[in-house]
Amino acid sequence: MSNALPLMHVDAQRIVINKPAGLLAVPGRGEDKQDCAWARVQAVYPDALVVHRLDQATSGLLVFARGEAMQRALSAAFAQRQVDKRYEAVVHGLVAQEQFEIDLPLIADWPHRPRQKVDHEHGKPSLTRVRVVSRHPGLRAGHLADHTAEHIADHHAAGDGVSPMATVADGHASGNSAASASSGAPAASADRTRLWLEPVTGRSHQLRVHLLAVGHPILGDALYAPPDALSQAPRLLLHARDLTLPPLLGEAALTLHSPADF
Repeated sequence: MSNALPLMHVDAQRIVINKPAGLLAVPGRGEDKQDCAWARVQAVYPDALVVHRLDQATSGLLVFARGEAMQRALSAAFAQRQVDKRYEAVVHGLVAQEQFEIDLPLIADWPHRPRQKVDHEHGKPSLTRVRVVSRHPGLRAGHLADHTAEHIADHHAAGDGVSPMATVADGHASGNSAASASSGAPAASADRTRLWLEPVTGRSHQLRVHLLAVGHPILGDALYAPPDALSQAPRLLLHARDLTLPPLLGEAALTLHSPADF
């Protein structure tokens, strides 16, 4: 596909792409926000129509309909929760429970748009199912120094050319920077947990706000993460990885998977 948009599936009535993080799903306001997934798909398939959206910062599977009949059918399937979706995310902290649900009503935070917020009085019902995939305790400062020294000593003994004079400063190995990088010495990091997420409802920013509300913001979230969680990733670590569409208008059911690249 043009402009390096990965095409995951195409048939007579459906198109599915793997949207990269940072690309709008649909045009925004202003000339600088016209480049988007829909425009790039339409350049190749002029009959492509919008069915649902992903946040600009989110990557992953995005569906377009070919023609109005399939657009109506797919839109109804999403609205009636006949489409199975799973996202993958990496969040700040160590999530305690293996599986749980977040049931918190959401509403637009009008003074701070486009942010959303939990509102128990006026919010719309919103439900997210959460499953822990793996937990990754971070390296504390003392442990970081110990691990770095061990890595340097191991590689020096093996004759890998790593300088034994490398030091730790500001949470990173310093000294011979090339040697430090090649040594595999760990960088300072915070506790983090990898999750699978199933949004039962589809509110704006639902996954991001729900995880923030339970104390585990998604790493790299420029809208919601506090500074310590924001600095842990160069992008929002949220990816639409699994999608199953029901059989519609003569097309068979379709299941697709796109592994996260983080």
